[in-house]
Parts: sequence; C-alpha cells; structure tokens
Amino acid sequence: WLVIAVGLVRAYLAKGSYHSLYYSIEKPLKFFQTGALLEEYLLIAKYLPGIVPSSVVLTAFQVMSRVFLTWAVTHSVKEVQTEDSVLLFVVAWTITEIIRYSFYTFSLLNHLPYLIKWARYTLFIVLYPMGVSGELLTIYAALPFVRQSGLYSISLPNKYNFSFDYYTFLILVMISYIPLFPQLYFHMLHQRRKVLSHTEEHKKSE
Repeated sequence: WLVIAVGLVRAYLAKGSYHSLYYSIEKPLKFFQTGALLEEYLLIAKYLPGIVPSSVVLTAFQVMSRVFLTWAVTHSVKEVQTEDSVLLFVVAWTITEIIRYSFYTFSLLNHLPYLIKWARYTLFIVLYPMGVSGELLTIYAALPFVRQSGLYSISLPNKYNFSFDYYTFLILVMISYIPLFPQLYFHMLHQRRKVLSHTEEHKKSE
C-alpha cells in the first residue's frame, strides 16, 4: 500500500492533475487488493484473532466488496476508470491500509505508539464514508455501460434455463451497503470507545 501511495503521489506530481491517476497504480492495486483475500483468511480466521478485534462477517464483506470493486467493476467497465470516484475510494483504501498494517506490525512487536492506535481508531470516521462514497459512485457510473453492453448477463432462452442480469445485480450490491455499512461503521465506533478509553484509563493509572 505504500507502493500505491508513492505511485499516486508521483503520478500527481508528473501530471499536475488528480484526474485519471488510476492508471498509474492499476497493477499494484489489483495485486495487493486481491492478495487481501488470503491475508484476511489467515489473519482473522487462523493465526492472529487476538490482535484483530473485528467481526469476521463484517470484515469479510469489506474485503469482498473491495475485490469486487477492483475486478468486477473498475477492471471490467473501462469507462469508469477515469471517474474521480475511483480515486476517492483508492485514496481511502490506501490510507486505511497503511494505518492498519502499521497497527498490526507494531502490535506484533509489542511496541504500539499511541499515535498509530489513535489513527487506527479515529481516521476511519472520515475514511470509511469517503471510501464507500467512492465505491457507490463508481458502481452507479458503471450502470449505463453495463446495461448497454449486457456485461456478464445471461439471457433466456438457453440450455440451462437460467438468466442473470448483471445490471440488476449491481443495483442489489448498492442496496446491500444500506444495512451492512452502518454495522461496520458502528462496530468501529464501538471499538474506538473501547480501545481508546482503555488506553486513557491505563495512562491515568500510571
């Protein structure tokens, strides 16, 4: 994620504009975000549940939604790659992940600076809505192109007697954010109160 951050900054300095910066980090974004599938499985389900105070279901939704946005929307619908909304969620993801991995690293080293802990449980207040807004706006921008091209859709009649409308599926994905995002957001707010208040009490006791 530092590679992606540096790539964004270098591309911005070279172009003098934030438009269409996606192309400068497209390959590393696909690689690292797809790799998160394995990383989340190992991290949450197997080895380190003690330092990841997250809901497995909510975290899985977050990871899957990002992989979906990366491949099934942004990669598949070329027309949306120049949308500013793509940069919006890429920047939000990048900052979030740099903070998150820093948190995990220092936790493993048993030397977690308060600033990193504070950033992990505070900056999401802005970054999560920012990322979700970018994701939803990107899916919305893709809808006309999906409908026009019939991307990933299967029409009847066919030998399997099965139909699938990707356009409708994308709308359902957008609707799914309504119940799931507040759960993730309020879960993090609860964790913030729990973790930071515990830290403050520990400081006072010292």
